[in-house]
Amino acid sequence: MQLDDSDVDLQAGVITVKRGKNGRSRFVPITTSVADRLRIYRHERMRFLGISAGAVFRNDEGRRPSTGNAQYNFAVVSQVIGLREPQRFGRYGRGPRIHDLRHTFAVRTIMAWYRNGLDADREMSKLSTYLGHARPEDTYWYIEAVPELLRLASDRAERAMQRDASKRISEQ
Repeated sequence: MQLDDSDVDLQAGVITVKRGKNGRSRFVPITTSVADRLRIYRHERMRFLGISAGAVFRNDEGRRPSTGNAQYNFAVVSQVIGLREPQRFGRYGRGPRIHDLRHTFAVRTIMAWYRNGLDADREMSKLSTYLGHARPEDTYWYIEAVPELLRLASDRAERAMQRDASKRISEQ
C-alpha cells in the first residue's frame, strides 16, 4: 500500500515496487490498458480529492488505505458479486482473499505457457521477478499445488523422455 505516483511510469509502462516481498525492490511491467486505467484514476483522484501527487491510492479522506481497509473492501465486493455469503455486522465471512488473486495469476500464467508450448523453465524467471520471489525455484511450487498444472508438466516431461528414447533408438 506504499505505492507513490513517482513509482508509476505510465509512459514506460513500469511500476517500481520499492519495498516488496522480502524487502526487495523490483520493476513490474504493466500493459497499456492498465496504464490507461491508472491515468483515468489519477484524473478522477485529482477531480474528487484535489490530490495530484503522493500516494497512488487514497481513501475518501485522501489518506492511504491500510491493509485492513483493502481486505475489508475486497470482502465486501466479494459478497456483492456472490463470491462470499453476505455477513452481518461488517464481518468478512469465508471466501477468496486478495492473496488468492496472486496465486490464481501465477497458476494461470504457468498453465498458459504449457498450453502454448512455451518452455516453463525459461519463462519462470520472469514470473518469479513479477511475484517478487528471490529465486525461480520459489515459484515452482505452484506447479505442485494445482493438479491440472502438475498433469500438464508431467505430460510434457513424458513427451520429452519419449522423444529422447526415440532419438537414441534411431541413432543405433
